[in-house]
Amino acid sequence: MSFKTGLIKMAIKLTPNKMIIWAANIVLKDIAELTDFNFDLEARKVYVQIQLLGESETIEVWLEDFAVVSDAEAYKLIIQQARSNRIWLNNLLSRITGKAWKIPAMPQFATEIKLISELFEAESPKQEDDSENGDNH
Repeated sequence: MSFKTGLIKMAIKLTPNKMIIWAANIVLKDIAELTDFNFDLEARKVYVQIQLLGESETIEVWLEDFAVVSDAEAYKLIIQQARSNRIWLNNLLSRITGKAWKIPAMPQFATEIKLISELFEAESPKQEDDSENGDNH
């Protein structure tokens, strides 16, 4: 992990959810209100609760196990699990989960995409030490 990525991870952890909600509500003014938010970068989990203008109930969305992967050709976003408290949104989310979605190449943002890829790189499976399992070769 690069120094820059480490700083960004620390900033994400230290940014209060209330500040994120406040900033998002400035952007979403007259469209929706973000009422709750939680982002755990290490666990790769996001929770969002939003109230659309004119709607009586909030919409909740949970995303889990997401990553940005790269190959020789492009960067791709993968969301392994996603669900909502709305049937129509669950149906939509079921069509995008578990698939690698190509991130369009934008040369002017190449540095930023590379940094995001490093920040959200796929977790490598932890290998067990054979000596812990009693296997002594």
